Amino acid sequence: MAETSNLKETNLNQQSSSNPALNNLLKKSKVYLNTNQIILIREAYTFSNASHKGQLRKSGEPYINHPLSVASILADMKMDAVCIAAAILHDVVEDTEAGKEDIEKKFGVEISRIVDGVSKIDKNIKFLSRDEAQAENFSKMMLAMSDDLRVILVKLADRLHNMRTLDCLSKEKKLRIAKETLEIYVPIALRLGMNKLRLELEEISFRTINPLRYKIIVKAVENHKGNKTKFLSGIKEKISDRLDDLSIDADIYTRQKNPYSIYKKMKKKKLSFNAVFDIYGLRVVAGKIDECYRIFGASHNLFKPVPGKFKDYIAIPKSNGYQALHTVLFGPNAIPIEVQIRTKEMDQFAESGIASHWQYKTGGHSSAQAYARDWLQNIIEMKQNTSNSIDLLENMKIDLFPDEIYIFTPKGEIKELPYRSSVIDYAYSVHSDVGNKCTAAKINDIDVPLSTTLSSGQTVEIITTPLGKPTPSWLEFVVTVKARTNIKSYLRNLQSKQASDLGLRILDKALNDYGTSFTETPYANIRRLLDEYNLKNVEALFIEIGLGNIVPHLAAQNIAIKKSFVKQKYRDLVSKVLGVSRKDNIAIKGSEGLVLKYAKCCRPIPGDNIVGLTSSGNGFVVHRSVCNNIKKSKSKKLFIEWSDEVSGEYQTQIRVYSEKQRGVLANVAGVISRLSCNIENVKFDEVQNPYASFVFTIEVKNRKNLADLIKELKKLKNINKVMRTVG
Repeated sequence: MAETSNLKETNLNQQSSSNPALNNLLKKSKVYLNTNQIILIREAYTFSNASHKGQLRKSGEPYINHPLSVASILADMKMDAVCIAAAILHDVVEDTEAGKEDIEKKFGVEISRIVDGVSKIDKNIKFLSRDEAQAENFSKMMLAMSDDLRVILVKLADRLHNMRTLDCLSKEKKLRIAKETLEIYVPIALRLGMNKLRLELEEISFRTINPLRYKIIVKAVENHKGNKTKFLSGIKEKISDRLDDLSIDADIYTRQKNPYSIYKKMKKKKLSFNAVFDIYGLRVVAGKIDECYRIFGASHNLFKPVPGKFKDYIAIPKSNGYQALHTVLFGPNAIPIEVQIRTKEMDQFAESGIASHWQYKTGGHSSAQAYARDWLQNIIEMKQNTSNSIDLLENMKIDLFPDEIYIFTPKGEIKELPYRSSVIDYAYSVHSDVGNKCTAAKINDIDVPLSTTLSSGQTVEIITTPLGKPTPSWLEFVVTVKARTNIKSYLRNLQSKQASDLGLRILDKALNDYGTSFTETPYANIRRLLDEYNLKNVEALFIEIGLGNIVPHLAAQNIAIKKSFVKQKYRDLVSKVLGVSRKDNIAIKGSEGLVLKYAKCCRPIPGDNIVGLTSSGNGFVVHRSVCNNIKKSKSKKLFIEWSDEVSGEYQTQIRVYSEKQRGVLANVAGVISRLSCNIENVKFDEVQNPYASFVFTIEVKNRKNLADLIKELKKLKNINKVMRTVG
């Protein structure tokens, strides 16, 4: 047997191919795979080459070179022979006459499943749109990935090679593929910890979508490099000398931020290039975890740290398993420099993620794969609670991956949640049943509302009861996809009668804030609301509210409007509910001791040019200087100014002209809420089909707040014009 094996290996080593791509793959594979595994790769090549015979890529080269290049990328990661063979065969089912059964018969079930997972859905199946086809194929791939992680590894390698060879495609197709890569595949690579692959995908995508910005940033980095090289070398030398004194053996590398990361930071924080301080940094790679902490201490003894910039990802790893110590030091001339400290194992993982310790190669499960499988379990649950593949894809885009906070369970376990998560989000992260039956909660042993926003380091206890159940109002403050899909799934499964009864009760409760009820509401107002949401009757309205598809308070506000205004007592009640501070007197220079009122005809706000009119019994009434009533009035006028310390929220009115489309009012209300403005009243005026006009009475802080709001509203689809009423 030993002689046969040696003979087989000798013959294999003597073989060569006329295909350079195959030879390159075999050279990489022979470094870590045995003879039988290399034979499997050759057999996969023979089968794939025969299947793709005569096929060419857009570049004109033989098609077989593409799967060989994909396999070569995986060989660089030192993936197992099964994964590499599947990569060579990954396009056979999709692009040739050979089927899944042929691959299973020739190479076994394991390889066949990976190939099928990567392949698109049968081309004979017709979809209504490209988006639907993309969503269905993505859903199929994610489910296959849950059975075998190598599916996504092959797909990522496939995407990487396609991105490397974009130039031969049309401009439109290049842009579509690059945007899809940034939206879907880059976040997945990040989630799986595959940093090296992610960075290359980002770089090519950014270069394709924004070639000019890419060139500018690359040039700026290059110009910046000369100044930083000497600076970093000095810091590196000092740290190295200190580690020698401490007998710590560690490697120190210079790290450079990639162009896309620089662009994202500039855009997010509205910085100039020169204001991005962490373009260059240092990475220290040690042998042991305790050495990492010793290096951290030594660095802080050498250079003063920037307060609040230390992150311990060793004690609390990121959601993808990434571990390291991050700190920012003040170097010479108080120039900040980021330093990353990690072990060799952590460094390997940071580059390759789940591919760094592959279980089929090592025989065990790595922590990286454990993190990946936890994430995949969430995807499976998300799939079960999502009505269609398009929603699943959109939810995935949302979930990949917000900033994280770390919450402790009562037993001391750590839960990772997105930034601004609520108590309800945490409850669903524990278990779906815990979320569904949640009735109360404690943070650090103090009772809190279920809508409370969480912060890192808090200990949260959830109290459940058998009678507990989700309500549509929860959808207003949850941020995680898991919570949202579970709540919607629960509500969707309610019987129509239950949903209708619930919707009526919720709507009546919301109308009670306006001093009325549904039975007291004029039918004309109800009919207007039904038309707004394209509903046939009030029963459908109740069901939609009960299922959480219509915000009850927005509906109530719309139909409670009588003769274009909400009664003052209802406005006051809304203000009380919202916690709005209503000042009868605001800080106006020289107004001490005077009774001030604010004209409702023009509704002045801080920043406006204002005039005071004397009014019998009312003291001074404050108007905008452009108000028409100022010109008509014969009362004594007093030119006044806002105080420098003016604060609070003040009423004004804006008129919004829009196309009569479903959901316009909801979209406008959403923007107003997002900019921290309060809606006091809404008046609807039909102009001429298909156009409509809304007058919003809102509360803002000042003219800038109002200007920002108007600017954002103008960006909305179907909005024709936004203006402030003059008076």
